[in-house]
Amino acid sequence: MTQLDVSTMVPTTGETAAIVGARPARKRSVGLSDLSVFPLAMSGNVFGWTADDAATNDILDTYVAQGGNFVDTADSYAGGRSEIMIGNWMRARRNRDRMIVATKVGKSAENPGLRARVLTRAVEASLERLGVGHIDLLYLHIDDPDVAFEETLLAVDELIRAGKVRYFGGSDHTGNRLIEARIASAQVGVAPMVALQNHYNLLHRSEYEGDLAHVAARQGLGVMPRFALASGFLTGKYRQRSDLAKAELSTGARGGEAAKLLNRRGLRVLSCLDTIAAAHDTSVASVALAWLLTKPNVVAPVVSASRPEQVLDLTAAAHLQLTRHQVAELDRVSS
Repeated sequence: MTQLDVSTMVPTTGETAAIVGARPARKRSVGLSDLSVFPLAMSGNVFGWTADDAATNDILDTYVAQGGNFVDTADSYAGGRSEIMIGNWMRARRNRDRMIVATKVGKSAENPGLRARVLTRAVEASLERLGVGHIDLLYLHIDDPDVAFEETLLAVDELIRAGKVRYFGGSDHTGNRLIEARIASAQVGVAPMVALQNHYNLLHRSEYEGDLAHVAARQGLGVMPRFALASGFLTGKYRQRSDLAKAELSTGARGGEAAKLLNRRGLRVLSCLDTIAAAHDTSVASVALAWLLTKPNVVAPVVSASRPEQVLDLTAAAHLQLTRHQVAELDRVSS
């Protein structure tokens, strides 16, 4: 299961709250597609898990009020419950035509892997749970080496031709595998990937900034970093070991990933984030996300919220302009 990005955020600042009603953030294109999205995707990974129906509706309402239009989920999140909750919300708000919906297939217990028949069945099930006629952006949630890319790509292409999927992308793929996929797409004459969702944040840089960044640039992929706040560590809520225990006691959220980052490097990055956040009168989380948005090919970090009040700090990043010096300093301390 995808790790929880945020469960308890630091308090919203006056500057962040003041962003309500500000001019909407400029939307970004997803790779070479015609999808135009808010520069932060709201993840549904907690919907049906730590966020019930009421909380989910409030989170999504707050996100949309800030200009958001990009919702990211998966058929494996809460056993498909996340897709159902998002679909119910869109139906109640009658806003499907204004939303960009991304979902992922390949990890669900009912339809695991990327065999053609399994992938097609998974997409049909997602469409039913979401209550929609098409998925805007379909991710291959895994890299399935047991299945030839040609088989998977032809299945996706059939879904695109049928109008059930508009565009697709990869997740958990290496640079070499993305190259193989692009070659296979050309050989069988089908649409190539337009997006990549990958693990990328201030404390997890090398995986993306090497080979993957080069391939994404060469292929024109729109990059959607997941774990954008390092399992909550980059919100600034974990400063000492006791904070991990308190969070687990109060929310039930596991702090295992954050615990690994509670070291000299992690605290150095938090200190730098604190300084920049104070200069902008905003939150640590906003600065960490704004840093990602300065990186080449990054379109929209994928973020999570368990409560609607957390959303303001997240969406504030779309309005935050870091100076070159601030970006360089974050680059340095996180290297």
